[in-house]
Amino acid sequence: MNVHAAIARAKRQTMAPPPDAAALFAAIPAACMLLDSENRFRAANQAAEQFFAHSLSQLRQHALADFIDHDSPIFRMIDKARSHDATVSERDMNFEGPRISHRGVAVQAVPVAEEPGSVMLVVSDWSATRALDRQLSSRQAARSVAGMAAILAHEVKNPLSGIRGAAQLLEHSVADSDRELAVLIRDEADRIRALVDRMEMFGDKPIERTAVNIHRVLDHVRRLAQSGFAAHLRVTESYDPSLPPVWGNRDLLVQVLLNLVKNAAEAMSDAGLGSDTGGGEIILTTGYQPGVRLAAPHATEPLNLPLVVTVRDTGPGIPPDVEKNLFDPFVTTKSGGSGLGLALVAKIIGDHGGLIEVDSKPGRTEFRIFLPVFPEEREAAPAARG
Repeated sequence: MNVHAAIARAKRQTMAPPPDAAALFAAIPAACMLLDSENRFRAANQAAEQFFAHSLSQLRQHALADFIDHDSPIFRMIDKARSHDATVSERDMNFEGPRISHRGVAVQAVPVAEEPGSVMLVVSDWSATRALDRQLSSRQAARSVAGMAAILAHEVKNPLSGIRGAAQLLEHSVADSDRELAVLIRDEADRIRALVDRMEMFGDKPIERTAVNIHRVLDHVRRLAQSGFAAHLRVTESYDPSLPPVWGNRDLLVQVLLNLVKNAAEAMSDAGLGSDTGGGEIILTTGYQPGVRLAAPHATEPLNLPLVVTVRDTGPGIPPDVEKNLFDPFVTTKSGGSGLGLALVAKIIGDHGGLIEVDSKPGRTEFRIFLPVFPEEREAAPAARG
């Protein structure tokens, strides 16, 4: 390229018009919404539409009070921004109400000088980032469990088999009064072996994945639950029928969702909730929304996670001091629990390149699972859709 051509190109770039303001507003990753003097929605960017799960045309038919509680401190922030004509910022706030629940968000209320009474509300949702940090920490802990399991498998399983075999022989040779003790030894040996087997599942091995219909998985889990441990509860479904297949392992996803549904059922049973009392319900939902991008342990490039599966219950909730470490090994709220169930759930979702997060308060506990879509370039290869 000669000098004159370079100068001409530089002039064209210098004279290029700046991006349209509306395009810049739409591209902001934080949820931005313009509220009028009565806190009704006037404008919202794409991130705000995703945040509220409503389109702009739908939001314009509502006020902010339709989404969050009337006594929310966010309203005081907005009033302060108006009265002081200054930006007001707060972190770690809860954006909750009858239609929405986002906890630990950062909120800014900015008065708009050109439109007296109007306020621009900017909300940054850090829940996915925090969930990712927790999941990475849990994966490190899971590797420690896998190492411990390898030692136990070598040092415990062999002598345990001998103990169990001896107990079986004793069952048939001792008096009836002592047979119960022999059965107890055998059963406890089986329980320890099962615990070691579960710990071995934390090994860092690649999983086999194909196209999976997540609604068939959920239907299978629902039927298992309602024919057994959740027979006394209502199970409600709200699915997006247009979802593409998940790129996952069908059996492992069944294990994950069955664990979450069983935990929800047991929590409500312990609290005395059931369909007969009108307070026991498990809600299964699916949806499609732009998700975070994560690097799967055995993937060559980051995966997009737009598929969201939610398991929600109306139980008593998870204690806050337990919730923050819920996916760590050996953390449990059950008196006889091993604390490996949810740690294994997080490990399996992580192996899928996905993300799991929990949001809990009394009367509402929600587990959200973000999963990758089956890659289109793999459609040419034969794949079972289970």
